[in-house]
Amino acid sequence: MKIAIVYNRNSKSVINLFGLPNREKIGMNTIKKLSDALRRGGHQVIAFEGDKDLIDHLEEFMPRVVKGELPGLVFNVSYGIQGQARYTHVPSILEMIGIPYVASGPLAHTLALDKVVTKMILRQHDLPTPDFAVLETPDAAIPEMTYPVIVKPKNEAVSFGLKVCKNETELREGAAVIFNEYGQAVLAEQFIEGREVNVGVLGNSPPEAFPPVQLDFGKGGGPSVYSYEDKTGRSGRTIGHICPAAIGAKLNERAKELAVRAFKVLGLYDCARVDMRLDDAGNLYILEVNSLPSLGEHGSYLVGAEKVGLDFEKFVNRLVEVAAARYFGVAEPASIDMKSLDPRSQVLKFITQRRDRLEKRVQTWVGESSRTDDPVGLQQVQGRASRLFDELGMKQVKDLTDEPEVATWQTAAGLDDGTLLIAHLDAPVEAPFAAPAFRRDPEWLYGEAIGSRAALVSMEYALRSLRAMRRLRKVPLGVVLYSDEGHDARNSDDLIRESAGRAKRVFVLRPGNVGDEIITQRRGQRRYRVRIEGEGLRVGRASKKPDTLRWSWSKLEQCAGLSSLRERVSVATTEMRTENLPMRVPHRVTATVVVTFPDDAHADSVEARMREIFGKRGLRWSLELVAHRPAMKERRTGLRLAKSLEALAAEWDMPLKRSSSAWPSVAGLVPAKTACVCGIGPVARDLRTPNEAVQRISLVQRTILLAEFLAKDLE
Repeated sequence: MKIAIVYNRNSKSVINLFGLPNREKIGMNTIKKLSDALRRGGHQVIAFEGDKDLIDHLEEFMPRVVKGELPGLVFNVSYGIQGQARYTHVPSILEMIGIPYVASGPLAHTLALDKVVTKMILRQHDLPTPDFAVLETPDAAIPEMTYPVIVKPKNEAVSFGLKVCKNETELREGAAVIFNEYGQAVLAEQFIEGREVNVGVLGNSPPEAFPPVQLDFGKGGGPSVYSYEDKTGRSGRTIGHICPAAIGAKLNERAKELAVRAFKVLGLYDCARVDMRLDDAGNLYILEVNSLPSLGEHGSYLVGAEKVGLDFEKFVNRLVEVAAARYFGVAEPASIDMKSLDPRSQVLKFITQRRDRLEKRVQTWVGESSRTDDPVGLQQVQGRASRLFDELGMKQVKDLTDEPEVATWQTAAGLDDGTLLIAHLDAPVEAPFAAPAFRRDPEWLYGEAIGSRAALVSMEYALRSLRAMRRLRKVPLGVVLYSDEGHDARNSDDLIRESAGRAKRVFVLRPGNVGDEIITQRRGQRRYRVRIEGEGLRVGRASKKPDTLRWSWSKLEQCAGLSSLRERVSVATTEMRTENLPMRVPHRVTATVVVTFPDDAHADSVEARMREIFGKRGLRWSLELVAHRPAMKERRTGLRLAKSLEALAAEWDMPLKRSSSAWPSVAGLVPAKTACVCGIGPVARDLRTPNEAVQRISLVQRTILLAEFLAKDLE
């Protein structure tokens, strides 16, 4: 499980420093011990402060989960930064954003932090607590109380402001310090002469009490009160622990019973420490309840835990199990044999446990230089792909391979009448910008050509999951990887067409569209190079001959007018270059014109009309077809395939819908008789730009979807 330890120590990352600052600090040694213990328990752990950046940090570390996957969990040891009810700040944020966490919720923390409210609730439930009074102002009347009296801030912890007072003068002095330093009401409580006993509580259904721990104040003098100076090692004396408390078996059991009852009536969760005093007559009194007990190595809570066999590592991981049981009904399950799970559970477990590996593999792919015109970089990624398929036990199909442009692999069951996966290895980046580095935010992964890189990773881990289930060899499956997408698949198209013709169904691993779309229909695309030549006239010289640039633009504008929404045809000039001599207007124009179309008949018609527009009169021109990408026509077999994917996605509560696209792909090469769905890769946006990004949750969702579909192919 992913576990984020959230604490407060040094960060002041808030919008404004405003209100009473928190003085309660957790030691970094404790944070390290927590991290180490959780990692040894098999968890993936990170630690950061609970400040205004908390949500961003959590989203990055534990993004949204898919159905059936346990979300990450926060191990909350945060005392807050400033203001009132500081223990509640982080739990309130976690409640709002929907992340489970260890320890009590905001309401219980609020009640436990308010010592007066705690005592009122205890008395309401017939739980013993010393008599008390509240001083709301510095000049409030002193109630009639038997001295000694102990004063403390009404809403603080860790014994801040604690003072035992023997008379009214000392009480006034102690109260004045609290009013001045803490700016809050003062709790004046009857001091119970006797022994101090602390009882740790762990669990929920039911909560269990540890053996009571008696604090041993030794013979060094001073009151038998555990002060802030004692807790921080500044008092000059050493406080020992006696566990179980030296108060007899009957009183030990009574202390445990009172602790559990107090835990319940305050609505606490998972863990707490209940502090009590035992007078000379054998009466126990509850002083207060600590909803975030100290996990420092010398704390009485851990002394009690160790007495029942829970050393620090065991206790910390047990606490995670307790919280997981509260949220999910069962504790985080131990690792079990994959073969004992049903196929769906096997897929889910394999892929969700490797979320970070998926993202790291995407990062690795993005870091590889593999633009279409980079032969050295392409050779490296082709070698990476070959090693992967060797590891998976898939064999190269020689008659469907023409390296370096295209290579095909198949399982032991072969690709004939099976499923064919098609993806490209090159980064088809045309714009002359530097390769953007991999980066991540809570929702998206960024990097050059990351849409196609993520599709490769999705395919890899879908196949790895089948291999882990011992199903990969049995699935009729082929994979085609080509390396000239940036050149419109001009050199690989014949083998792609042939491979697709041998399969029963084809998935083209292009990125899915924003909106969780898969593609069942794509327009085709033709790219033309237009060359127009005229006379290079001197600048400013009048002439009856047409200006080459103006004439060219006029004709290209007329070509653009052939676009038709109704016929799903578009004509656009995407590039124009001119040549001219010094002090002369351009004499040559070279333009790139892109035509998208639903079928070849429309494309042929548009080309004929473009030739008519340029005409037989005027300047010399040529129209050359540079690239032709066939349209992917909607077909019944493809719709049935898409519907089966939608049905699977619905079972996982994954969003998925069919759509069409104006962008071409190699799906147009798939024969009409073969079922085909395109855009099965993770959802991406801003393709072929510096801001290209892949949705993080979609990387997991689409991998699970592909893996389960392939696993069902055997059923």
